[in-house]
Amino acid sequence: MNTIVRRFLLALAAATLGLLSGCASMRLIDSDVVSVAAVPPGMSLLGATYRFERLPSQASNPEAGLAEQQAQAAMTAVGLVRDDAGAQLSVLVGFGGNRYLADPWGRPLAPGWAPYGSIAVGSGFGGGFGPHIGVGMGMRFPPPTHYRRDVSLIMRDLKSGQVVYETRASHSGPWSDSVPIFATLFQAALANFPNPPAGLRRVNIELPR
Repeated sequence: MNTIVRRFLLALAAATLGLLSGCASMRLIDSDVVSVAAVPPGMSLLGATYRFERLPSQASNPEAGLAEQQAQAAMTAVGLVRDDAGAQLSVLVGFGGNRYLADPWGRPLAPGWAPYGSIAVGSGFGGGFGPHIGVGMGMRFPPPTHYRRDVSLIMRDLKSGQVVYETRASHSGPWSDSVPIFATLFQAALANFPNPPAGLRRVNIELPR
């Protein structure tokens, strides 16, 4: 192997290693998003001011404040402005989640799934020569835990009381760190704001591990 070819292969290997290292440091959060805009004629959501509102069930929930902070960061990124005194919109933030045992494809396992199999030992005579001893073993390892998280934003025109924008985002995956996942979901929920495409869509956002 001549020197030029050797150097080329070394450079190619280094580039591949760097690419793999970069990929390994990031994770892809794929969110299912549905958004509906219902803005009346003459009204624009670009640069609109807003304030948060809470349901009675959220009033004593300490996580509601963190969810609003994350939602505010995502709304600021798309040009919305928080102004409690001069708000044009009220924004109701929704959030929730649960964890579940998943199969190899990430789908929830059915109730009653048994994590372990059984071991059986027996002896007898078969069609060959001499006695036969059979040992059977079945084993399934405990399945991984996955997490489903959902967020929503409902924006209402304070003058008319009409809902002018509604968006929801959800993600299921193995990541247990809820805070950055929820923040990413709010970003996904506001993708294409204020003119979202119709129907369910997938929004992918990379997040450091």
